[in-house]
Amino acid sequence: MTGPSPDTLHPMPGFPRVVFLRPLAEGLANVDVGEFSYYDDPDDATEFFEKNVLHHYDFIGDRLVIGRFVAIATGVKIFMNGGTHAMTGFSTFPFNIFGHGWEQGFDPATWEAGYKGDTVIGADSWIGTEAVLMPGVTIGPGAIIAARSVVTQDVPPYAVVAGNPARVVRRRFDETTIDRLCEIAWWDWPIAKITASLDAIRGADLPALERAALT
Repeated sequence: MTGPSPDTLHPMPGFPRVVFLRPLAEGLANVDVGEFSYYDDPDDATEFFEKNVLHHYDFIGDRLVIGRFVAIATGVKIFMNGGTHAMTGFSTFPFNIFGHGWEQGFDPATWEAGYKGDTVIGADSWIGTEAVLMPGVTIGPGAIIAARSVVTQDVPPYAVVAGNPARVVRRRFDETTIDRLCEIAWWDWPIAKITASLDAIRGADLPALERAALT
C-alpha cells in the first residue's frame, strides 16, 4: 500500500470538494506545490489558483511555495506582491497603471520598497477556514493557522497562531521536540517509508518516530 496517487486531482472518489493542488498547479509560473497538499471547498475547489491566490502576476516574479502534506481549508486567501501599492509618498493610489499620461514620472523603486518576496507554506501545516496570508510570509512546518487569522509575519515551526494580526498562541511541542521534528523532516521521506511509518507519524512518541527515521 502506498496511499493515493499525488497526481490525482480529486483523491477522494465522490467527494469533489477536495483537490490535490500539485496537479492543479501544473503549468503555472512561479508556483511550486508539494505532493499531497490539498484544498477543501464546496464551491469548485479547482479554481483555487484563480480565486484564492490573489495578485500573483508572472512579471513580478514572486513565488508561491507550498510544501508537502499541507491542508488548506475553505476560503483561505493568499495575497501576493502584485497587490502592493507604493507607500513612500503621500498617496498610495496607483495612478501609473491607468496610463493616459499618469504613468509619466512613476518611479518603480517606490513600489519595490514594499516588495515582500516569496510566500512559503511549510510542510504539514494546516491553514484554517478563511485565513488570510499577506505577501512574503513564511509559515514553518507543522504550524496551525486558526480560522480567519490574518498572517502578516513569519510563523515559527509547530506554532499555533490566531487573530488579526495573527500572534503565536502556543507552540505545539517543547523546543527540543520541535527542533528534532524539523531535523527528522518525515515529510521529505519516500512515500513507501511514510506509509510504513504512519503510526509513528500520527502518534506523539518521539523515540518511535526517531526509530522510524533510521529504518
